[in-house]
Amino acid sequence: MSDNTLLSLDLPGITKVKSGKVREVFDLGDSFLFVASDRISAFDCVMPNGIPRKGEVLTQISHFWFDQTEKLVPNHRVARANDPLPAKLQPYAAQLAGRSMIVKKAQPLAIECIVRGYLAGSGWKEYKKSQTVCGIPLPAGLVESSELPEPIFTPSTKAESGHDENISFDEAKKILGAAIAEQASDLSLKIYKFARDYARQRGIIIADTKFEFGLLDGKLILIDEVLTPDSSRFWPADQYSPGKGQPSFDKQFVRDYLETLTWDKTPPAPALPADIVAKSQAKYLEAYERLTGRSL
Repeated sequence: MSDNTLLSLDLPGITKVKSGKVREVFDLGDSFLFVASDRISAFDCVMPNGIPRKGEVLTQISHFWFDQTEKLVPNHRVARANDPLPAKLQPYAAQLAGRSMIVKKAQPLAIECIVRGYLAGSGWKEYKKSQTVCGIPLPAGLVESSELPEPIFTPSTKAESGHDENISFDEAKKILGAAIAEQASDLSLKIYKFARDYARQRGIIIADTKFEFGLLDGKLILIDEVLTPDSSRFWPADQYSPGKGQPSFDKQFVRDYLETLTWDKTPPAPALPADIVAKSQAKYLEAYERLTGRSL
């Protein structure tokens, strides 16, 4: 495995607040430090080996979209991609390079803000049963991967363990209050439509995505990672063919490989072979290059 694969991180003298499936969060006092590792999870299990540079790709794609969308909505960044690290983080510059983000401390909303522009995943399963997605009626005759007439906002709960659960917009209003829920929905749809149109010109279909918002001084701001292959379904536009599942830029190689095993999808997860790791890394890097027009 490559030397530049980061699977876990401790920074002596700096308090770690949380270690998630992918990200490590440290408390800097007046801000947080987010560090994206190269861990990869599938079927709610973290794999024992990672995808080299994946954390760098996720962080740099988020920086890119924050740059693009800050005219639509303020975000939680304190420092931009190329800003120097504060003095107390300088000793760890090599480990943090490219994969860290210093952010404001916002209060995250208690729901996930999901926008769907195409019929896939749990949305497609529900549509087949009831011609709805998250209770929203849709036209008859759509097929798997169909583009929806208009993007829809489909919030979900945040599960600490296991799967998030889709909820209706009325339930989201009860959880957040009507005014914040309406604002979160409006902003989610506005950012998605902007990003969808931008990405489409660069050969990527953003089928759906998950946004996180937080409250800071009573105002909604965009937080967490934004429009990455981990928080969205990215499809190559030149291979788009409705009526079936689409190839994608995310964990598809990993999931497809795991489906060939007798593994029962409970921990411990099996190690990923070198060719699956290499193919996955290439897809993450390609997503960055297509979106930004730059090499990482």
